[in-house]
Amino acid sequence: MVREPVVAGQFYTADPAALRKEIQSYLSPTEPPFPAKALIAPHAGYMYSGPIAGAVYSAVRPALRVIVLGPNHTGRGVPLSLCPQGGWRTPLGVVTVDQDLTERLQKECPGLQQDKAAHAREHSIEVQLPFLQVLAPGFRFSGICVGTADYSTLETLGHALARVIRSVDDPALLVCSSDMNHYESAEVASHKDRMAIERILQVDARGLYRVVLDEDISMCGFAPAVSVLTACSDLGASSGHLIRYANSGDVSGDYERVVGYAGIAVV
Repeated sequence: MVREPVVAGQFYTADPAALRKEIQSYLSPTEPPFPAKALIAPHAGYMYSGPIAGAVYSAVRPALRVIVLGPNHTGRGVPLSLCPQGGWRTPLGVVTVDQDLTERLQKECPGLQQDKAAHAREHSIEVQLPFLQVLAPGFRFSGICVGTADYSTLETLGHALARVIRSVDDPALLVCSSDMNHYESAEVASHKDRMAIERILQVDARGLYRVVLDEDISMCGFAPAVSVLTACSDLGASSGHLIRYANSGDVSGDYERVVGYAGIAVV
């Protein structure tokens, strides 16, 4: 089964040549790239978040095996939804779902279920794929749509992610798709986002969970971020690096109701 794109022509251009050129314009390679265990990248329309996503993808050493986790904006499907085997089409071609990684994930985390409903209209994973297609041609991925905020469940998933990554011979990269605080002033958003980012930079999964709930931070992908940080801690990550931060007002000019975007590498 091939999943067709649902936000091509909306969040990003559907024209292959134009899309490749746009993504390349966002990339700003650093020397040398971080041998990161994970990255956090935003998932808004590219005109808003593309430069932030491009900056963090440029800063991280690419891998040919990737596990992408994103939030469930639609509410459809099971709480921990693995994308079914097959492929995902973008304007740049079809990306193959990594059958081996998918099977290992299901074995290590019984709560994961292959479920196409959660992925059918969800954009958070889809918008990451063209960046990876440009930077790591031929990569394979497993996608997990996270629709629960139960800490124990997220922690269990994180430990399973680490065990799977340890079990494979090839390097594998974790990608967490998340925007930051939503629809408050730039001043408020910056303050709230700093609190969440501080916990991410400390690779503190529980701290991120608590500050998001206690401070009412509307970081849409905080749940997958908790799982990714748990995995990174198990894998020996010591710190995160904030590569770039911005908000939607930098493009729209409206600083009264912004969405924050952060690109973070966890090493």
